[in-house]
Amino acid sequence: MTTMAATSTPTWTQDGIALVEHRPEGAPTRTAVLLHGIGGNAASCAELGDRLADRGVLAIAWDAPGYGRSRDPRGDVDLVDRLAGAITSRRLGPVDLVGTSWGGVIATVLAHRRPALVRSLVLADSTRGSGTTHDKATAMRDRVTELESLGAEEFAARRAGRLVSPHADDHTAVQVRRQMSRVRVPGYRAAAEFMASTDTGSILSRISAPTLVVVGEDDVVTGVPESRLLAERIPGAQLSIIPRAGHAAVSERPDAMADAITDFWGLTS
Repeated sequence: MTTMAATSTPTWTQDGIALVEHRPEGAPTRTAVLLHGIGGNAASCAELGDRLADRGVLAIAWDAPGYGRSRDPRGDVDLVDRLAGAITSRRLGPVDLVGTSWGGVIATVLAHRRPALVRSLVLADSTRGSGTTHDKATAMRDRVTELESLGAEEFAARRAGRLVSPHADDHTAVQVRRQMSRVRVPGYRAAAEFMASTDTGSILSRISAPTLVVVGEDDVVTGVPESRLLAERIPGAQLSIIPRAGHAAVSERPDAMADAITDFWGLTS
């Protein structure tokens, strides 16, 4: 099966969220919504989306509010409600949610708040949020000040290197840095505030969706221990560790990530 090219121009929801589709050839077997991390955008999920489409999945990557080609948020924004609205407005649910890092935290909260929308949950290099301790919450909010002070290019130059493993090729490292260099303050501020105010620890035991927790072996940002904790606390969750991959495993090892996810779904390549 070959993949049709993802639409170069996304479609938009009524509230300005851009959705980029990776369509399979023929009728899709299921629909997955891909949620990027705090330093990325829909393009961060492009290679994974293509590989899922190769296996018959309609993969839809969002640009979160204030990211990529989505509209910047004004004032307070409920990211979980915005995601739910994107799913329901397109009549997509229930969907398979695949969330990387911050995207996984949003996905976790949605799976708890609106379980009927979530067929399954994949948490890639994710976490409970930065609200687990005061210091982590403060550090997350301080990133916004750093971004405003440095500008996105220098911000990415200082931070993006930690997202990939020592095994990453130069092209991947450059792409990860380039995606981070495109973050905008309004979107990043909303994301950082969500992370700083969120600790999903109290809801993990109430997640009912079948769940896969997947993490790069060399992730030094959220780390394997945090992923183990998520897998231990979510009922029936499976854990998969991808070798030779860092925090940006979705970009660094998209084939291995797609294998782990489709094996979890019971699909054959």
